[in-house]
Amino acid sequence: MQLKIINAQILTPSGPIPNGSLLADNGKIISVTHSPGGQDAADTVIDAEGQYLSPGFIDIHLHGGAGHDFMDNTVEAFLAIARLHAQHGTTSMTPTTLSSTQEHLLQTLDIYGQAHSLNDGGARFIGMHIEGPYFSMEQRGAQDPRYIRNPDPAEYEPIVQKYPFIRRWSIAPELEGAMAMGRYLVRHNILPTVAHTNAIDEDVFEAFANGYTHATHFYNAMSTVSRREAYRYAGAIEAGFLLDDMTVEIIADGRHLPASLLKLVYKIKGPDKIALITDAMRAAGTHVTSSILGRYDDGLRVLIEDEVAKMPDRSVFAGSVATADRLVRNMIRLAQVPLVDAIKMVTATPARIMGVADKKGSIRPGMDADLVLFDDNIDISHTIINGNIVFQS
Repeated sequence: MQLKIINAQILTPSGPIPNGSLLADNGKIISVTHSPGGQDAADTVIDAEGQYLSPGFIDIHLHGGAGHDFMDNTVEAFLAIARLHAQHGTTSMTPTTLSSTQEHLLQTLDIYGQAHSLNDGGARFIGMHIEGPYFSMEQRGAQDPRYIRNPDPAEYEPIVQKYPFIRRWSIAPELEGAMAMGRYLVRHNILPTVAHTNAIDEDVFEAFANGYTHATHFYNAMSTVSRREAYRYAGAIEAGFLLDDMTVEIIADGRHLPASLLKLVYKIKGPDKIALITDAMRAAGTHVTSSILGRYDDGLRVLIEDEVAKMPDRSVFAGSVATADRLVRNMIRLAQVPLVDAIKMVTATPARIMGVADKKGSIRPGMDADLVLFDDNIDISHTIINGNIVFQS
């Protein structure tokens, strides 16, 4: 089946094409031209009417949406979350776990294997992200303290060997055993990432040398400058800035980070080193005022107010309720980032971080026809996955 999109402002790696057309065949982009295009020679033709055409958004860290969490451990939950986020421009995602028992984690991984083959109407799964349980207790945030512990090869090695679709694992690098775990993950083509950490800069520098080249939800649940007796020490945040080749992800929901910090991260790291993530929990896409973080039958009760999830005592955030279109909108409006850079941070950069840049994250011949059409307000009109329209407003 052929898909043709005409009269679009196409955002390509070589720059915007102001009035272009795109042809896709059998799920792949065949051509991108500098002409508005005609209505012929395709099974499906979409007249963009001057809207922007970008690569599909790639969310490499999210937990849920539409009233579901991946750790509910049902195929229904996985598919409902994928459909909800596709309505907001996400075409690829990395389902993410929370700190839990070993039994619950294994159940989630088993369900991923089933849901992956059945997912034909929502954002595609590009691998699992395990977040925890190897975290700093001081920087656990909303992670359940019942399950926080140090890395144990007897736990993680069998998991890695059994589930080849694990793509990243978030860990506090200062914990005993974290360096060995990082090296083990790298040998198995899994990205170890710095997260929920109370590390000082030297810990992060060592971690980077052992494969921890990415920082999970940068600034959030992460150490900064501290004082021990009379001496000051830089933390994980400062180390992330100092390491030029370290990539970071930020929750650009307008709540987790204020405009000033969004601007600062963009100024120092630039769009090639930043991935926008939702870190969405189950309340995304709903209108509830309370919810549960993690498993429905065993998770933590949270509040939903001010467009964000919070722990009941309002001491920390407990994930976002954002969708990817909101991230792009906030980077443009709050951080005053150019549209092309905001799009790069939710397409090309996360694709490269997750090792799928050879087929996703940019518009050029040979790439997957994962595409999004939206207007100046970043309101999504069409989401297209593998050349098929999965959402139309």
